Amino acid sequence: MPYCKVKNANIYYEDIGSGIPIIMVHGFTPDHRLLSGCMEPIFKEKEGWRRIYIDLPGMGKTRDYEKIHNSDGMLEAVVSFIHTVIPNQPFLIVGESYGGYLTRGIIKEHKEQILGAAFICPMIIPDKEKRLLPDHTIVYADHGFLASLAEDELSDFQSNQVVLDDYNWKRYKEEILSGCKIADSVFLDKIQESYGFSFSIDDVLFQKPSVFLLGKQDSVVGYKDAFAILENYSRATFAVLDRAGHNLQIEQTKLFTSIIIEWLNRVEEDISLAQEK
Repeated sequence: MPYCKVKNANIYYEDIGSGIPIIMVHGFTPDHRLLSGCMEPIFKEKEGWRRIYIDLPGMGKTRDYEKIHNSDGMLEAVVSFIHTVIPNQPFLIVGESYGGYLTRGIIKEHKEQILGAAFICPMIIPDKEKRLLPDHTIVYADHGFLASLAEDELSDFQSNQVVLDDYNWKRYKEEILSGCKIADSVFLDKIQESYGFSFSIDDVLFQKPSVFLLGKQDSVVGYKDAFAILENYSRATFAVLDRAGHNLQIEQTKLFTSIIIEWLNRVEEDISLAQEK
């Protein structure tokens, strides 16, 4: 299994394909499967991209992270990983939820190296009490299927998803719950006590192709707070999707795939234009 030893962690990662690197940064508590589950199908017909999925410290198979005490330390680990695995190379980055917050920190430090950024239900405000959040609502429920779930499964599923059916349950269980079950909850509780960076990350203008994918029913990070930083991303597509909560990539698979492919196409176009100059 591939590991990358950095100063404050030994990071597990999966490295797939060849071409321009894309660093994939998942959210808080799950592991890399959250992003590999939704991103890998896109690359079955789209070549030329090297996908690098990491497990953040305290999550998945990453180990030796005891020296990390806050989000600053988490960011340091991811940045060190990038320096080690793809030194001095241009790359793309995809961040989901907390991974979207870390991505903004990486952009602040390395925006000249980054060719494009995708944000999936990104955490904008670390303090949950300060977020503008909709009430949790169920948009669609297949009650016949839900009757087949155990009580604890149903409780977890309906508290985290807004579309409740067999398809969404299978993916939720395989791509999200599987990682949550092996997370280091004691370590993650400690990180949440110092969840925000000690420095500002929203004073940077990023002028490469970007995309923000937000769920209209996302009651975890919301969607309204993202509008406050939209002007920092001059080349950003900004989409708020109905029938989508915090796991938008599962609940709106077709739209998700279409918009990510369009983002990749814009990055390719940008690279091609730069090479012609």
